[in-house]
Amino acid sequence: MTTVACIGECMIELAQGAGGDLMRGYGGDTLNTAIYLARLGTGVDYVTALGDDPFSDEMIAGWAGEGVGTGRVVRIAGKLPGLYAIRTSEAGERAFYYWRDSSAARMLLDIPQTEGLLAALRDDGLIYLSGITLSLYNADGRARLMTALSQARASGAQVAFDTNFRTRGWPVIADARAVYGEMLALSDIVLASVEDLAPLFGTIDAEQLLGRIPAGEAVLKLPTPACIVRHDGAARTVNAEPVARAIDTTAAGDSFAAAYLAARLRGAAPEDAARAGHRLAGAVVGHRGAIIPREAMPQGLEETS
Repeated sequence: MTTVACIGECMIELAQGAGGDLMRGYGGDTLNTAIYLARLGTGVDYVTALGDDPFSDEMIAGWAGEGVGTGRVVRIAGKLPGLYAIRTSEAGERAFYYWRDSSAARMLLDIPQTEGLLAALRDDGLIYLSGITLSLYNADGRARLMTALSQARASGAQVAFDTNFRTRGWPVIADARAVYGEMLALSDIVLASVEDLAPLFGTIDAEQLLGRIPAGEAVLKLPTPACIVRHDGAARTVNAEPVARAIDTTAAGDSFAAAYLAARLRGAAPEDAARAGHRLAGAVVGHRGAIIPREAMPQGLEETS
């Protein structure tokens, strides 16, 4: 049984290199998490759709090389992956520019293979998706996905949801509130941030935002380098170690999610899992791009328990 199924989209990435030149890679929030989960020794499949083009071939080969399962990647003839470019400021903050409206991944829940892909989720131990994942699909597709997640939970799977809210993915904010409300109620583990939830719920008060999350296990990342972990009704603040220099914050949240979930799957307490998340995210922001070199991975995370 696959331990984790990550659902989402991977795109071609153009990132600034030395001298402002653009370097080509690939990335996407749930794909980044899948790669870091695999590096931490967790069995993981990526569930998405790609085209039949050479760039899609490169992606699949790269994921397989990282240990991510690709058996649930649907190839759609004539389609292409999405594309995005990153511009990074001197402070390490990044701005994204997207070309993805007709990407293959957006068709995942509207193709003949959809029914089989969704049914297979019942055999997974943990299903991970994000707010960006939900923004990819139309209302009918989201309804099919929500039904499948509910059925998977009934079969014993857990659902982990990373709020990862981006306003550009939700032209009508009322739609986003409704979808997020349904997804938060359907989740066993929620990984959220004040930055994500404040635009949705109109408050930056951490206690009020946590009150919007019905899941028994929730992590709320704060504007300061810390998070609040709530589990079994008890909430505790877990501080992050200072980072010497943030070069690029791309995938900070994605890597936090991977280390947190990997630690929890190994039986670590939520607070220890959050510390593992902080450690990996702290390493990731010290490098350019979403995926850091293997040799830069913090030592000991695979044993967190």
